[in-house]
Amino acid sequence: MADSQPPELIVMQLVIIFGSIALHEFGHAKSADAAGDPTPRAQGRVTLNPFAHLDPIGAIMVVVTTMSGFGIGWGKPVMVNPRLMRNPRWDQFMSVLWGPLTNLLLAIFFAILLRMAGSANDSFAVFCYLAVYINVSLAVFNLIPIGPLDGHWLLAALLPPPYGARFGLWSRQAGSLVLLAVILVDGLVFRRMGQPGILSRVIVPPVEGLVGILTGLR
Repeated sequence: MADSQPPELIVMQLVIIFGSIALHEFGHAKSADAAGDPTPRAQGRVTLNPFAHLDPIGAIMVVVTTMSGFGIGWGKPVMVNPRLMRNPRWDQFMSVLWGPLTNLLLAIFFAILLRMAGSANDSFAVFCYLAVYINVSLAVFNLIPIGPLDGHWLLAALLPPPYGARFGLWSRQAGSLVLLAVILVDGLVFRRMGQPGILSRVIVPPVEGLVGILTGLR
């Protein structure tokens, strides 16, 4: 996205990002609830009310960064207790996976609407395309295997137990600092140089490839 965007485009992006983050967190909560863990329901997270899933600081970040030309932020993490699930290892894996999977399903839904609407450059088509792009981006970004992103839980679950536990512990302790450092370097160094940052080099190719497959547009 360009740094200078029309107000209506910014509003579209904010609506999509907030809605997509809320549904992402709902996917986590609903899956854990279905597996027998009462924790998300007790905390009021098994709901489609977006305000139950938004983190105040993460929401401010979404607004500021979207107005700056790119949207990044986070929702309120869903607390789960795998020990209360019927199949702790598998059910926890699925409760984590359902976050990015929800975004992927949303991307498919809006891609179908876009194809039905045609490629006309009207507001509805633009909204649908943005919804596809943003949801694919959220899915891919969250699958990066580093804490606090969903991908580190998934990788830890797939590794043999001793290695998975060690990796998960390290990622939760140091992952946030590593991710923050990458975001700062991208913003303060690469963005000012007019070059794609580290995250862009990792995320953009698979995102644009999948968006192209879903929408038929490049």
